[in-house]
Amino acid sequence: MKKSFEEFKEFIKGKNVAVVGIGVSNIPLIRFLVKLGAKVTAFDMKSRNELGDIANEFDSLSVVLELGEGYLDRLTGFEVVFKTPSMRIDCDALVRAKNEGAYITSEMEEFVRYCRGKVFGVTGSDGKTTTTTIISKLLKEAGYKTWVGGNIGTPLFANIEEIKEEDKVVLELSSFQLMTMKLPIDVAVVTNLAPNHLDMHKDMQEYIDSKKNIFLYQENDERLILNRENDITHGFVNEARGEVKEFSSKREISDGAYFKDNALYLEGKEVCKKDDILIKGIHNVENYLAAFLATKDDVSIDVMKRVAETFGGVEHRCELVREVNGVKYYNDSIASSPTRTLAGLFAFERKVILIAGGYDKQIPFEPLAYEGYPYIKELILLGATKDLIKASFDKLKEEKGIEVNTIIVESLEEAVLKAKEVAVPGDIVTLSPACASFDMFPNFAIRGDKFKELVNSL
Repeated sequence: MKKSFEEFKEFIKGKNVAVVGIGVSNIPLIRFLVKLGAKVTAFDMKSRNELGDIANEFDSLSVVLELGEGYLDRLTGFEVVFKTPSMRIDCDALVRAKNEGAYITSEMEEFVRYCRGKVFGVTGSDGKTTTTTIISKLLKEAGYKTWVGGNIGTPLFANIEEIKEEDKVVLELSSFQLMTMKLPIDVAVVTNLAPNHLDMHKDMQEYIDSKKNIFLYQENDERLILNRENDITHGFVNEARGEVKEFSSKREISDGAYFKDNALYLEGKEVCKKDDILIKGIHNVENYLAAFLATKDDVSIDVMKRVAETFGGVEHRCELVREVNGVKYYNDSIASSPTRTLAGLFAFERKVILIAGGYDKQIPFEPLAYEGYPYIKELILLGATKDLIKASFDKLKEEKGIEVNTIIVESLEEAVLKAKEVAVPGDIVTLSPACASFDMFPNFAIRGDKFKELVNSL
């Protein structure tokens, strides 16, 4: 039984509350907590200048600002602490606050605790955003008021009183958001798991354990959807507490969703043909199969077919930018891990000119070299990881005698110009970095927008 939000309102009123991180999800949270009568102090590494108008607005709301160097040293004496998702629960500042008796939580945890609508949670290493978006499109097309949040969309906690019991809520959940989540989620989807974010997690096991929280607290009438073809996710079957449904792109699962003879099936019924799906690639077939299982109680097969044949995909995911002199340029800036880049490469079903490299998340690049080489015509590398990626392709050459022509560049501008130089009519150029953007850009979207701007100015 979901808790009533009235309980939270009574609990938070007059409390001394700290919010760590003045970013996209926490700005609406801070406004909301003030509205509910909490005494709020906001913490951030940024200076007043960097915060700009937000600092002035928070002054007018009587929010105390703790900014700049050593800001976490001042996180003491609070009754409630809302942490930012990427902040580890075992960091010194939070351990100290907890020892002082503070209640440590996050925007997402409180949202799931009090949300009255049916919650669909999606996690995984690759395909989260597309699967989340497909589920929301299916529910909207079926006529439900649908809210999208978590890693994408808008922070939802500030809207919690507007969300009704009959509404549907779709959340894309990262390993950071799930690390401290100990709440039931009505329908949980794990798309797949592969090494990711090893710069933030102690090891692969901690990353996997954080993902498991999406289903470990489910009740037995709730559903878990898993990828049968991923060894890690298939291994979750015995730990599940709710109903388990699996999807597969390789085998028939009569009570699940599967791909067979060029068509997608849900529990034995054909939904649509692979060739009629607007977004290409077997990874998108898997995303649809997961989404069909997630929504099967709420959405008809007709609606599923209609969405599959009309949804054109998410920005920055294998997004066609334009064709120049017979060369097609694709923006796949969301691909921030080698497995995500491989999925993009496989979708083209031919050799492409690949622009890759970026911030180092401590993930090995051998899979990109050893599985990706048949799909790479030319490799253009940039960013902090360019030498690491090149080393993986050098190793491929030493061990197997397979050589991929590699060009090293210093900027995205230079990468696009090099790609134009080496491309011939009929070629495909894709920005699919296999890395996060933080060495050169604030996020993958800004990187993708810059790439589009450069391609559009060719």
